[in-house]
Amino acid sequence: MKCIALAVLTCLAFASDALAELTNAVAASAVVRTNSLATTNDPVQAEYEQLMELDDAAAAEIDGWIIENNKFEEQGGGVPREELLSRISQRREPVRKAYEDFVKRHPNHGDGRLAFASFLEDSGDISGALEQMLKAKEVDPTNPAAWNNLANYYGHFGGVTNAFTHYERAIELDPKEPVYHQNFGTTVFLFRKDVREHYGITEQQVFNKALMLYSNALTLDPTNFLLATDIAMTYYGIKPPRRDDAMKAWNYALTLAESDLAREGVMIHLARTEAIATNFTKAREYLDAVTNAELQELKGRVLRSLEAKELPQLEEEVGRRR
Repeated sequence: MKCIALAVLTCLAFASDALAELTNAVAASAVVRTNSLATTNDPVQAEYEQLMELDDAAAAEIDGWIIENNKFEEQGGGVPREELLSRISQRREPVRKAYEDFVKRHPNHGDGRLAFASFLEDSGDISGALEQMLKAKEVDPTNPAAWNNLANYYGHFGGVTNAFTHYERAIELDPKEPVYHQNFGTTVFLFRKDVREHYGITEQQVFNKALMLYSNALTLDPTNFLLATDIAMTYYGIKPPRRDDAMKAWNYALTLAESDLAREGVMIHLARTEAIATNFTKAREYLDAVTNAELQELKGRVLRSLEAKELPQLEEEVGRRR
C-alpha cells in the first residue's frame, strides 16, 4: 500500500482558512498502489515484487536528491531546476520501461497496472495514469484499490459524482479499509454543493455524512494520529460551530500524540477552538503550555487573533463600569 499523507506539521499548522487546509488534504489523499506483497512461489508475483523494489529504490533515491538539493538551495547553492528534473527523468526511465514490459506480458495483472498508474502519476503523466487505472478496474473489477484510486482521480481532476460512486464501490468491496472511508469523507466535505445535489440532502446532513465516514475510518484505525487531526480540522469549516464535538476530537488527537511537538501543536488547536467559543481564559491556558520553539510563530498568530477577539469584550466591560 502506498499512502501519501499530510506531514505532521502541516496537520498541526494554524489554518486561517480551514477549507484551504482540507484542499491540501485531498491533494495528498491516500493512493493505494497495490495489495500487500507476500512471499510466493508464483513467478509472476515474484516478478511483480521485484518491480516494486525497483520502483521504491528509484523513488527513494529521487527523494534523497530533492531533499539534498533543497538544503543546498537554502545555502545559496544547488543545481538548476532543469538539470535536477532531467536527472530525475533519466532515473525514472528504466523503471517506466520495466512497467511497460510487465503490463505488456501480463496485461491482466491488475495490481501491476495500479502500481504503474501510481508511478505515472508521480511522474506527471496524469492521462497515462488514468489509462492504467481504468484498465486495472476492467481486468479486475473486484479490486477495491482500483475503485478508490479512480475516485481520487475524479475528485482531483473532474467528475466528482464519479468519485462518490467509486468510493462507495471501494467501501462495498472492502469495508474494513480505513483509507477508503477517509478519502470519501474528505471529498464529501470539500464538494458539499455537489453532495447536496447528488444525494438530495441539506448542508448539515453533508457535514454529518463526512463526519460519519471519518468516524468509520478512525474506528478501523483508532491510533492514527494524522487521521485524528484531519477529523478535528474538519470542524473549522462547519457552520454553525460544533464546539463540544471539536474539543472532543482535538482531545482525542492529543491522546495519540507521541512527541512534545505534536502534543503542543494540538494544544494550539485546542486554544483556537476555545477562542472561537469565546472561552478566552481557557484558550490562554492552552497557549501558555506551548513552549516548543518551532511552534512559537503559530502560537503568536493564535494569540494575536485571541487578543483581537477579546478587545470588544474588554471595551464593553469598561463601558459598563463607567
